[in-house]
Amino acid sequence: MAELIPLTDVHHADAPAAPTRARRPEWLKARAPAGENYSDVLTLMREKGLNTVCEEARCPNIGECWNHRTATFLLLGDICTRGCRYCAIGKGKPQPLDEGEPERVATSVAHLRLRFAVLTSVNRDDQPDGGAHIFARSIELIRARTPDCQIEVLIPDFDGNWDALQQVLDARPDVLNHNIESIARLFRRFRPRASFDQSIELLARARAFDPQLVTKSGMMVGAGETNAEVLEVLDALRSADVN
Repeated sequence: MAELIPLTDVHHADAPAAPTRARRPEWLKARAPAGENYSDVLTLMREKGLNTVCEEARCPNIGECWNHRTATFLLLGDICTRGCRYCAIGKGKPQPLDEGEPERVATSVAHLRLRFAVLTSVNRDDQPDGGAHIFARSIELIRARTPDCQIEVLIPDFDGNWDALQQVLDARPDVLNHNIESIARLFRRFRPRASFDQSIELLARARAFDPQLVTKSGMMVGAGETNAEVLEVLDALRSADVN
């Protein structure tokens, strides 16, 4: 009977080596949030009863941003009236608007000594103006408290209410952002209660109101779109004169 050779003693000279997995670059790694500045910002937000998209959207970069004393203020509450498929913010029936929110936002911007503040919001389709007056009042009070601070607003589509958009534009933000989010073919899959064409029109109207206003937009990729479809979105944004 032939002698059995343990498998551990068998050498497979021709077997390919296992592939070496590349290490992730440092900039791709998100560390657990901590640090003095992070704690200061967290305490301030709790004291003022403010929401941030950093927390509500579960952003992995919250530690880095807050340690640089930057945060994106989330206006109009923390419950959205829509159900966009990609978003982690809570959905449902929101509380009434907090009319004192703009004052607390402006106070926080001054406390943090921000030179650039970003304001965004949930969708509030339950409100006649979609909460546009809260955006406008926040801009006005930040200007009064911190005149050197530049202000960017990342706004919803206000359900196509152009009078609501005008309220925000009349307050004169430095940058107006409205994210297109997706290519046209996949748009309704991700945003069933929104319209690709309406978002493009919003951006076009903003630029037409003030050609000096900086407008911007953003979109997700990696959901099955083609290169040609991405270029079509960029063409549509360019046709709306987005910066």
